[in-house]
Amino acid sequence: MNKALYVVFLAMALDAVGIGIIMPILPGLLREVTGTDDVAPLYGLLLATFALMQFFCAPVLGALSDRYGRRPVLLLSLVGGALDYLALAWSPNIWVVAGGRILAGITSANMAVITAYITDTTEEAGRAKQFGRMSAAFGVGFIAGPALGGLLGMVSLRAPFLLAAGLNGLNFLLALLVLPESRPAAAERTPIKLGALNAFGSLRWAASVPVLARLLVVYVLAEGAGQLAASLWVLNGQDRFAWDASVVGWSLAGFGFLHAIAQTFVTEPVTRRLGERGAFILAAAADGVAYAVMAFATHGLAVFLIMPLLSLGGIVGPALQALMSFRVGQDRQGELQGTLAALGSLVGIGGPLLFTAVYGATRAIMPGAVWLLGVAAYAIAVPLLPSRRALAPTGAPTGAPAEAPTGAPAGE
Repeated sequence: MNKALYVVFLAMALDAVGIGIIMPILPGLLREVTGTDDVAPLYGLLLATFALMQFFCAPVLGALSDRYGRRPVLLLSLVGGALDYLALAWSPNIWVVAGGRILAGITSANMAVITAYITDTTEEAGRAKQFGRMSAAFGVGFIAGPALGGLLGMVSLRAPFLLAAGLNGLNFLLALLVLPESRPAAAERTPIKLGALNAFGSLRWAASVPVLARLLVVYVLAEGAGQLAASLWVLNGQDRFAWDASVVGWSLAGFGFLHAIAQTFVTEPVTRRLGERGAFILAAAADGVAYAVMAFATHGLAVFLIMPLLSLGGIVGPALQALMSFRVGQDRQGELQGTLAALGSLVGIGGPLLFTAVYGATRAIMPGAVWLLGVAAYAIAVPLLPSRRALAPTGAPTGAPAEAPTGAPAGE
């Protein structure tokens, strides 16, 4: 494996630690600065605001990374993340909290830039494996992050944010001193088109690529299912199972551990045997079953018991990302990843608002009903997945839509 990818994966793990640290205590911070216990609508609004900023800015940062390189854009995003955590650590009111999340949304290009970095340095047949490793690195960070956040949150609601800011600073230094640029100086770097800086223009371009349009619809549905868990994991655990910040932290850490195991040791053999398409179907089925159990669970222990299924469901992302990366040439991978980040952010705008609203409306009658929306999303996504024949290679040249054989052996 390219040694630079080890640096990328370590940066991803540190980033996950920083994100995971604040997850168990953000609702508590909102209760503190607003003076009310009913923070579900506000929590959803903040998530949507963060996603809105990502939607408009991710295509810009993706296009900039195609033109000027992945490294400087990644460094910019890390600085923005550190400033966000510092703002949360000293926030006296909800407006400072909101301002911090807006800043984080503007500069949070980590995922798009890192996935573009992987496509720059990895052959097509090995991308699902490397995307799985990237997701595993994130899972490793999630083992420590939520546990630290939960424990520190029991002492002070502000301390976890300071630690997260410090980790982002460490991440910045790591990228600044060690990470090489993945786009060679001799590579053709065409001038940035204004359409690439427009989120809607980028979506129109991606939708015009053969087969990619259907994959984008599947991506939206899969992202929606993922947003359901991201929006409600903490609130659902606290309301239904009386979890405190410590239990929330340990639950996220446990999921992170199993997620890392699945991504490290399961993604590659599953995609090699079933192909990226088959791997997606298997993972979607596992996630759907887990969501159905969540809908009817009456004890918090059930959440821990279905974590292996949720972890297997994590293969959805690497498999789908690999399939989409095959459709686009090297010179537009940054734009593609920025477009996907923008599209995911668009889902992230409506998802938290929808899911928290449905949860609030059904909590008194059937508190787990909202999880059935995730089951429905996968039930629609799987039949929409293009056929193996549609995903077969066409021999497109670099710079045009490109594809790789589904199920090709993953290389290092």
